[in-house]
This record gives sequence, structure tokens and C-alpha cells, in this order.
Amino acid sequence: MRVPWLLVAGSALLLLVLLYVFFGAYLPAKQRIASLEAELKVLYAREAALQNTLAQHERRQALREQQMAALVAEREELARRLEDVQRELTSRRPPPRRR
Repeated sequence: MRVPWLLVAGSALLLLVLLYVFFGAYLPAKQRIASLEAELKVLYAREAALQNTLAQHERRQALREQQMAALVAEREELARRLEDVQRELTSRRPPPRRR
């Protein structure tokens, strides 16, 4: 029984193509995927840290806004009291003497 050489050469060529696809393309792609997954993990951790920092800044800003509103209200109350005291002092003054 004779094996046609064309079939043997085609099989060998197919084997070479399969080996190239597996070792030449698949393994580097798999390594690239692993490195991208590691990079993605680092980026997710950085995003979480930035989200925490942002939440802290937002809490501080809300606190500052509350403090500012309280200070504005206190200032307005003091201005109102000052006006009341000035009116009271004006009403208590005796009229000027004439000579």
C-alpha cells in the first residue's frame, strides 16, 4: 500500500498550521489576556480608592455648606438684633435741649 505524498505533505502542512495557531497565536493571546485582567484589577482598585476620596470630599463639602448656612443665619440674626438695639437707643434718647 502506497501513501500518496501529496496527502502526507498536506497533513504535515495542516499540522504546522495548527501548531502555529496554538503556540504562535493562542498562547501569546492568553498571556495578553492575563496581563490585561491584572491591569483591569489594578484599575478597579484605583477607581474604588478615587470613589472613596470623592465621597469624603462630598461629605466635607456638605458639612461646609451646612456650616455656611448656619453662619449666614447667625449673621442675619445678629444684624437684626443690632437694628433692634439701634432703634431702641434712638427711641430712648431724650430730645436735644434748647438754650
